[in-house]
Amino acid sequence: MSESSRAGVPGQTYTPWPIVLIGMYLAAQMLADIASLKIGLVAGLSVDMGTFIYPITFTLRDLVHKSLGKRAARTLILTAGGINLFMAVYLFFTARAPEDPSWGLGEQFRAVFDPVWRIVLASIAAELVSELADTEVYSWFVRRVTRGKKWLRVLVSNSVSVPADNAIFALGAFAFTLPWEVVLDIFIMNLAVKFAVTLVSLPLIYAGKEKTDNI
Repeated sequence: MSESSRAGVPGQTYTPWPIVLIGMYLAAQMLADIASLKIGLVAGLSVDMGTFIYPITFTLRDLVHKSLGKRAARTLILTAGGINLFMAVYLFFTARAPEDPSWGLGEQFRAVFDPVWRIVLASIAAELVSELADTEVYSWFVRRVTRGKKWLRVLVSNSVSVPADNAIFALGAFAFTLPWEVVLDIFIMNLAVKFAVTLVSLPLIYAGKEKTDNI
């Protein structure tokens, strides 16, 4: 049986790569939002623990843009924002629901999963603004600068989106709540980690085929 027959659509070939990318992007977004509820210490600096996984979403977004086009990338960003908001609402409902007394872990569950709404909303706002900005810069670079040097399109778009994400999240989530030196630590550490992940993930942009229209 041919690959197109297995796909169930005559004349079309099933390509799993975009589906894998979308699944990885949504998973990384959700994990980062949950992990952001913890402020850890790394190298003596305060950092929200979602920082170590969230930056990969920028490169995954670039890969979706490359494989499926600009409209698909925008749709994915907005869908992820909606999913993250739904996740927070559902966790809120789950944490506040009465528990069976025989279970005995209700308080622990609430302590971990009950959303901190200021952090949740700041995180979603930062994701939407920065990822949509990344989309526009990526598209501009490919259309106006060059379709070559794929690594450079990622670097340029992330150089705009990462600081934007960092500023919106750090100020929106923690300003006037934590001491300013802690907020500054979070901003500096997040920025350093996100750019480090950007550099490490640059080679991923060469995976998969590129959609030549609607870039």
